[in-house]
Amino acid sequence: MELLSPEETWGIIMNADPDAIASALALKRLFWRKVRKTTLFHINPIERADNLALIRLLKIKLQRIRSMRGRKINRWAIVDSQPHHHERFMNHSFDIIIDHHPLGPSSQAFFYDIKEDYGANSTIMTEYLRAVKITPSPRLATALFYGIKTDTDNFARESAPNDMNAFRYLYPHANMNTIKKIESSEMSRETLKDFRFAMEKVVFIKDIAYISMEEVTRPDVLVIIADFFMKLADIEWTIVTGIHDGRLIVILRNAGFRGDAGKTAQRLFRSWGGSAGGHKSAARAEIPLKNIPGITEDRSLINRLVLKELKRLRHAASEGDAS
Repeated sequence: MELLSPEETWGIIMNADPDAIASALALKRLFWRKVRKTTLFHINPIERADNLALIRLLKIKLQRIRSMRGRKINRWAIVDSQPHHHERFMNHSFDIIIDHHPLGPSSQAFFYDIKEDYGANSTIMTEYLRAVKITPSPRLATALFYGIKTDTDNFARESAPNDMNAFRYLYPHANMNTIKKIESSEMSRETLKDFRFAMEKVVFIKDIAYISMEEVTRPDVLVIIADFFMKLADIEWTIVTGIHDGRLIVILRNAGFRGDAGKTAQRLFRSWGGSAGGHKSAARAEIPLKNIPGITEDRSLINRLVLKELKRLRHAASEGDAS
C-alpha cells in the first residue's frame, strides 16, 4: 500500500490465462480508490474459446500490447509471471511482482511475493483480499475460483493447502453456472482440425508423446493438444511444439513421479536462448527462431533437434532407473 498514490496511473501486465486474468482483476480491486487509474494489459493473443468465454461472460476489459514503452503509466505490476518468462517482460523495471513460479534471477521489484509451493496465483490474491477484509464480488470470485480450478487442474497438479482453503472460501461467492458455461466452451470447429492434424503427427518414444504442430495461428492450441495426449494410459510425458510469430513454442506436461517439466524445459531449451521454465507437471519454452541456425532454410530441422534431445533425455532417465 505504500506504493499507491491517488495521482498515479498503474499498468498490470500478464501473459494472459485464467489464473493471470483473475489475479490482475484482484490486484485492480486492491488498487480501487487508491490510485488514479488501473489498466490491465496482456502480451499474448487470447484465442482459446474457453478463455474468450471467461472474458466475455465476466465482462473483463483487457488491452493487448507489444511493448511497455511509450505509455502514460507511472508504475507497473506483473502477476502470474516474472521478467525472465518472456522477452517482452525483460529489461523492464517492475514495482510489484506477484507470482507462484520459481524465483528468477531478474525478479527485482520494490515489492515482490513469490510463493513457489502454491498451485495458483489466484490463491495468493484471494489471501490478499481476505487480509484486508474485502469480500470479492460474484464476478471477481468467479474469476479467482476458475483461476485456481484451471491452474491446479482440479487439484490433479501440485498444490498447497492454501489453494484448497481459497477454493473453499470462494465457492459460495462464485457463480457456478458461469463456471459451467466457460468450461463447456473449450472446443470449436477450428480445434477439431487441430486435433486431426495432431493425431497424424504424433510420435511416441516409450512413455513420451511428441507432436509437432508446425506453424500455428493460435499458440493456445498447443496447450490443449498437450493436455489431451496426457489422457493416454501409457503416456507420462507430452511435448508439443509449434511455430508462431517468429518463435518456437514448446509445451511440456509430465505425470511421472521422477520427472520435472520445469527443469526439463530449462535443460532442453535454455541453451537455445529465449525463455524456459514452469512447474513439476507443466512447463513452457519460447525460443526466437533466429537463435536456431539453419531453421529458415529447413523447418524440419526443429523436429530432428527436439527428437534428438528427447531421446537423449529418455536414455539418461533409463540409465538412472537401472542404477
